[in-house]
Amino acid sequence: MTAVVEVGHLTKRFNEVTAVDDVSFAVAEQEFFTLLGSSGCGKTTTLRCVAGLERADAGRIGIGGETVFDAAQGLDVGSERRAIGMVFQSYAVWPHMSVFDNIAYPLRIRRQPREAIRRRVDDVLAILDMAALGRRMPSQLSGGQQQRVALGRALAMNPKVLLLDEPLSNLDAKLRETMRAELKLIQKETGLPILYVTHDQTEALAMSDRIAVMANGVIHQLAPPDAIYRRPATRFVLDFVGAVNYLPCTLEAVLEDALVLRLAEGARLRVPKPPHVPTTSAHELAVRPEDIVLGPPGEGRPAATVTLKSFVGTGFDYRLRLGEVELRVQAPKTAAFAEGEHVGIAITEALLLDARQRGDAARVGP
Repeated sequence: MTAVVEVGHLTKRFNEVTAVDDVSFAVAEQEFFTLLGSSGCGKTTTLRCVAGLERADAGRIGIGGETVFDAAQGLDVGSERRAIGMVFQSYAVWPHMSVFDNIAYPLRIRRQPREAIRRRVDDVLAILDMAALGRRMPSQLSGGQQQRVALGRALAMNPKVLLLDEPLSNLDAKLRETMRAELKLIQKETGLPILYVTHDQTEALAMSDRIAVMANGVIHQLAPPDAIYRRPATRFVLDFVGAVNYLPCTLEAVLEDALVLRLAEGARLRVPKPPHVPTTSAHELAVRPEDIVLGPPGEGRPAATVTLKSFVGTGFDYRLRLGEVELRVQAPKTAAFAEGEHVGIAITEALLLDARQRGDAARVGP
């Protein structure tokens, strides 16, 4: 598919701090592409460079087949000429203007004909399912409706790409979940690609076609959500995206479809064979909480003690003590055990890591 946004070797410094360090990626037509990372990782600075709100020190940016920034050539097209629509973390909705006037504002600034403005705003209100709310003032709207007005203002100019900077972070949890679905539906209806910035892993996994996980100004992994979660490229990605348990162990045997491990307290554990098996002797087993199955202790199922049990609606969240290691386990409602009870653990999927490699950038796979 054709790339709508192209970012090549982008670098941005603030004095001695390199906020974005040689970052490259492309956003395809109709793609929902997310920059994911914690505060200060460089994701918002990258987005602001694409928008033309920050001038990068090196690299190139293309939007819709047109180069809008090229440090080597001294080219820097103004933000207002970059064919983008942008939604910020704060709604930035004009409180003294109606919903209609807020959405119409960028069109009026560009002196478009009154009838053309009316038709375009009506179309946008229909896309946002807000056709009956055009005369309302922002103070009469919910937080989710105000966010839709901000989105409508970005859509009004028929941009080639939508840039969204933490747009749902000011909403409560239930409304965030609703707005995730609405954003995806709006994207499907408009066909616009979205370049999205968030620190919320759940949000990124649920909405994105691809995710670029960032830390310290660099991209650690760029892949679809399932690959980010199940096949993390580095220790940072493994730790940052979702919860993970670590079990020190040694490798006793490599079978055709399984590994036999000896845990630190001496118990044996049989696990499915992962795609990559380190050749070193000291290992750590990395396993997600939902990939641990609880049942009676037995051969290959070491006994652990339930230290904490929490009901979370869809099932139980357990804390287990296995030797010196605490494990977090997410189990279905049918797996009900009491605190203090001894249970056997089996593992359905895991990664085997080289215990010597502990840094964030340490590779998880080959």
